[in-house]
Amino acid sequence: MNEETITESVPPVRYWPAPELTGVDFDPVLADLMREGPVTRIKLPNGEGWAWLVTRFDDVRLVTNDPRFSREAVMDRQVTRLAPHFIPARGAVGFLDPPDHTRLRRSVAAAFTARGVERVRDQARGMLDELVGTMLAAGPPADLTAAVLSPFPIAVICALMGVPAADRERMHTWTQLILSSSQGAEVSERAKQEMGACFADLIGLREGGTGEDVASLLGAAVGREEITLEEAVGLALLLQIGGEAVTNNSGQLFYVLLTRPELAERLRAEPETRPAAIDELLRWIPHRNAVGLSRIALEDMEIRGVRIRAGDAVYVSYLAANRDPDVFPDPDTIDLSRSPNPHVSFGFGPHYCPGGQLARLESELLVDAVLDRVPGLALAVPPEEVPFKKGALIRGPEALPVTW
Repeated sequence: MNEETITESVPPVRYWPAPELTGVDFDPVLADLMREGPVTRIKLPNGEGWAWLVTRFDDVRLVTNDPRFSREAVMDRQVTRLAPHFIPARGAVGFLDPPDHTRLRRSVAAAFTARGVERVRDQARGMLDELVGTMLAAGPPADLTAAVLSPFPIAVICALMGVPAADRERMHTWTQLILSSSQGAEVSERAKQEMGACFADLIGLREGGTGEDVASLLGAAVGREEITLEEAVGLALLLQIGGEAVTNNSGQLFYVLLTRPELAERLRAEPETRPAAIDELLRWIPHRNAVGLSRIALEDMEIRGVRIRAGDAVYVSYLAANRDPDVFPDPDTIDLSRSPNPHVSFGFGPHYCPGGQLARLESELLVDAVLDRVPGLALAVPPEEVPFKKGALIRGPEALPVTW
């Protein structure tokens, strides 16, 4: 797209460098864009051209739930983007529209229902108790990320996926390489291929099986010819990688609790408030850099008086939507008793994160275990010395040094 295709008055194109942010600082560029208007134009560090950015809660839900905005149409387009080596895989669930997207999601839906997630609760709690116990036995100081926040989500998502314990570390390494923007396209793509080959073997071995884990569900769907093996592998990749986002989100969550000890003390004193408090922290935490995947408008549309042409790229910001003052009064304040709290931290519409319930379960178990078993938990370094990940699409601490 170019300026000649636009006839109406349009907002200027703002360059969004996606600066390396530490702590839980809200991106100042995004804050400026939100102030400039509900629909703005952005140019990100990679890709080509510019794209629309939608930031208000209602508009974000509209774009993500309206079939006139297509993920599939992004294929073969060099849309402006954050990642330097963004390579959309044809047929991957993240780049499909209904009904194909619905067909693929249906194949694993049972594993991510409330019942499916509850199936792993006791196993997850046992793994977490063991990790916290090992950290306590070793004594302070400790890296909460290395000791608990990283291995726990890996173990849980691998259990849900049906990945053998012996392969967990490889899955973690591959995930980190895929999510990093600093390793280069070749390293990232090789990691994706290696993870895909591992899942192809797992799914192939379980074709026609009756297990409840994701690999078994995918194998059964392939056996019934409802999906292809290639589609099954692509979906498994997305679910496995997404499962590790809990590490970064929980790292930010505990960073907030450790730098605002009055919040942690309230959760210790009032454990019944924890589910609502976790939802509020999930709303407030700036969990990613910039924006995720774009959509393409399939026809001319108007949002807030702004004309969006067919073929234009459109991004939504869930972070901005979660700070919409029309929906969340005093949005920059953490209100642990906020109700209602219809945050969109797990997305919205057909591409809503399938692991949302699992992430909530893991967050609740982590808060219960760490706050109750380590009552004297505190940062072992000043807050500004906590190292945060560089060149990562998902924000979070590299390490969380703690003592007790």
